Amino acid sequence: MEKIVECVPNFSEGRDKEIIDAIANAIRSAPGCTLLDVDPGVSTNRTVYTFVGDPSAVIQGALSAAKIASSLIDMSLHTGEHPRLGAMDVCPFIPVRGVTMEDCADCARQLGALLAEALDIPVFLYGAAAKREYRKTVPQIRAGEYEGLERKLSDDRWRPDYGPCEFRPRWGASMVGARSFLIAYNINLISTKEQAHRIALNVREQGRGPAQPGRLRCVQGLGWWLEEAQIAQVSLNLLDHEQTPIHEAYEEVCRDAKELNLPVVGSEIVGLVPLKAILQAAKFYMERDNLFVLEEDQQVRLVISRLGLSSLQPFIPRERIIEYRLPGSGKAGPLARLTVETFVSSVGARTPAPGGGSVAALLGALGAALGTMVGQMTYGKRQFEEYDTIMRRLIPKVHSVMKELVPFIDADTSAFAKYMEALKLPKRTEEEELARNNALQEALCGAVKVPLSMAQTANRLWPSLRELATVCNLGTASDLQVGARCLETAAWGAFYNVHINLRDLQDTTLKEQFFSAAKQAVESAEQGCAAVLEVMEKRLNSSSKS
Repeated sequence: MEKIVECVPNFSEGRDKEIIDAIANAIRSAPGCTLLDVDPGVSTNRTVYTFVGDPSAVIQGALSAAKIASSLIDMSLHTGEHPRLGAMDVCPFIPVRGVTMEDCADCARQLGALLAEALDIPVFLYGAAAKREYRKTVPQIRAGEYEGLERKLSDDRWRPDYGPCEFRPRWGASMVGARSFLIAYNINLISTKEQAHRIALNVREQGRGPAQPGRLRCVQGLGWWLEEAQIAQVSLNLLDHEQTPIHEAYEEVCRDAKELNLPVVGSEIVGLVPLKAILQAAKFYMERDNLFVLEEDQQVRLVISRLGLSSLQPFIPRERIIEYRLPGSGKAGPLARLTVETFVSSVGARTPAPGGGSVAALLGALGAALGTMVGQMTYGKRQFEEYDTIMRRLIPKVHSVMKELVPFIDADTSAFAKYMEALKLPKRTEEEELARNNALQEALCGAVKVPLSMAQTANRLWPSLRELATVCNLGTASDLQVGARCLETAAWGAFYNVHINLRDLQDTTLKEQFFSAAKQAVESAEQGCAAVLEVMEKRLNSSSKS
């Protein structure tokens, strides 16, 4: 799997466009780095840069940015609303794909050493890279800020992890660490800075101190004044959006604002946000307001509206949601993106792939798509209004499986390609022959697991399709019947692909397990299809008699 690390350095400059651009260009020019977002703040006098790459690339990208900043930023002249310790204030590494948190902690340690050596500055480690519990979080390390740094460095307890234990007036100090995805989230109020800060103290986990903790877990916060917009903001760092989702933070701030008779006028996300966090909010508002919103892009639009994410500047999903920005972020693979005509021609070409496995996966996706269509052609129509509640429950289930099945079209061909690569490995020596055989066995397991997983995914649909058959618009009966047959054929296609790949699998225990699972998948599909068709036939016969 490709290794991708996200790096989000925060530089203490948000007003001088030339400096902001120079740092961005340093990141952009670093080999292997993809700059995703640059988010400057005038009042905070701070810019958040977001870029991704493999571990070694992001380390070099961050180092290049810091070197440029060292010649352009003078912390002795810096002022701004945001707390800060140095020119490159914080630089976290975040695991995205194919890497662990420890890998990111190692990135932080490497960068810390490089920064200290190249710039002769104090560097503190934080988060998963921290070495001491009492200086693990950014607030702990940044307490006293830049103005108190010289005195802090005179305390042995605050000896930097890297670099000199001396105050560097022009730079200050940097914090480098590893953490999970943090969402920087600001909620806009027509209020004073003091009122915004009062609400921040109410909701942030730390609250006003040990005796007065706040209500929201894994949340840091403060209130500040945004001069350029002439509003106050409750500025929150959501350290774990699973513990405190965006919508919960927004609703809690709204609650406090209402008690103080303060209007909330939208919110903003600084930098990028995970898609999952947006869809969490969509689910909350859909359930709370009894809304039926099926497609992902419509759910994203709902959240933008409910949270007022475009109140200060447009929130453009393709630019602000990290999954939409990652290299190779398209959900569908190259085969699934082909036109129907080109895909059919590719199957009919004199090549072994795409073959039966990819076609079976496509049939499964089409079967689920027809089930989704049948549900949508029933929902919202006056003559079937009594079934709207059922449709709201069934359609998302079928639609979800439809989306899950599409990637199997490419996964099957990719699994076959790995087997072909293993066949080409050399076998001149005993060691090479053993390595080749191991690679072949591993590839065969992959070639079996993909179609088997596809069939098992498709089989989750049968209870929903049977229930759909009992109440759906009879005008779509043939569509559901075709869909059921597609899904059954997809399971048979998976079975044939499993069976042929099991011939050369040497692990007899695994071979028996895979064959048994594939046979069970086919039997489930046959029974499920028969049940759906039986319901439809009975309804059609009853309708023709009446």
